[in-house]
Amino acid sequence: MSKVAIVYHSGYGHTKKQAEAVQAGAASVAGASVELIAINAEGNITDADWATLDAADAIIFGSPTYMGTVSWQFKKFADASSKPWFGQKWKDKVGAAFTNSATMNGDKLSTLHYLFTLGMQHSMVWVGTGLMPANSKAAQRNDINFVGSFSGLMAQSPSDSSPEEGPLPGDLETAKLFGKRVVETAIRFKK
Repeated sequence: MSKVAIVYHSGYGHTKKQAEAVQAGAASVAGASVELIAINAEGNITDADWATLDAADAIIFGSPTYMGTVSWQFKKFADASSKPWFGQKWKDKVGAAFTNSATMNGDKLSTLHYLFTLGMQHSMVWVGTGLMPANSKAAQRNDINFVGSFSGLMAQSPSDSSPEEGPLPGDLETAKLFGKRVVETAIRFKK
């Protein structure tokens, strides 16, 4: 069995929807146990959530991109993770990340770089999307990896969309494939 924890903050519900799609993809792998951990509006998680992260084989970080980086709530969580960092409790766990913003670019790569750096601080083993981009003339907005990210999962939700309207179906399908890849990597790495 592979234990996966998805720890994320969602300000308006779009990143939560993305996290749920990552969870669905991860849970589709036989032998996977996947838990969602929502960072609350004050930037906190429970002691039980910290224990879940410590016990996980893989941790997937998620945050919306606000002003070119993670939300302040996610940053508060990341700063609090210095306690497990000090004891290297997450060392050699598989790490991965996702983000969402209103624009197609929206400096999401900057957010993924922040999340990657957090994973490296914790001595984690990073997993990217492993997905080729939809970058031909025939590409459609709902194709897999239309946003074209390799280092982590990106999605786009229009600023005036509700969580029911965004992220779009192609981004959510990409999220499922990403979640599945992270679990499969964690299983291989555990052997």
